[in-house]
Amino acid sequence: MEHSSFFAMLFRMKYINRWGLMRNTRWENLSEHSMETAMLSHALAVIGNKRMGRRYPLEKIVLHALYHDCSEILTGDLPTPVKYGSPALQGSYKAVEQAACRRLAALLPADLREDFALYLTGDGLDGASQRLVKAADRLAALIKCIEEEKAGNREFLPAKESTLKALYSMQLPEVSVFLEEFLPAFSLALDELDTKETEE
Repeated sequence: MEHSSFFAMLFRMKYINRWGLMRNTRWENLSEHSMETAMLSHALAVIGNKRMGRRYPLEKIVLHALYHDCSEILTGDLPTPVKYGSPALQGSYKAVEQAACRRLAALLPADLREDFALYLTGDGLDGASQRLVKAADRLAALIKCIEEEKAGNREFLPAKESTLKALYSMQLPEVSVFLEEFLPAFSLALDELDTKETEE
């Protein structure tokens, strides 16, 4: 039986640091970012389903979020100012990302490939769900900015403002709920966090 290196490659996400152009008080790796984006995607989808009558496919959204940056195993994390510097560069990088996703999927045994490829490439997810995952990705970035600010690092203040602006421009009620009800706690110290159960 042939061996597959697919998961060995995925587990290297922990070695890829994000925010490469910026001074960090604590480095954030791609693995933890993906996990946080998956949790936030799940949170936004549940909020939408419970409070706004949406029908978000929870499993698909969470899996898409979990694998959304896997291409960076091969491409690295290109800084945002470079990635979105021009429409031509953005289009070229998108093509590179898709090629990296196909290359990763090709590492899987043929009978398993299709089940993972959809999440690696982002195919098979409707537009509303894709927007939710993008919002979760931005929320994760916003939380990183807040954590750096708490640690006294002003380097992330412009990124915080631009990320918050991008989130508001998405005009997603699910995001508004998260920003109002859950985000403020990220600015608190551990001893300030309320650990009592919320009332029914």
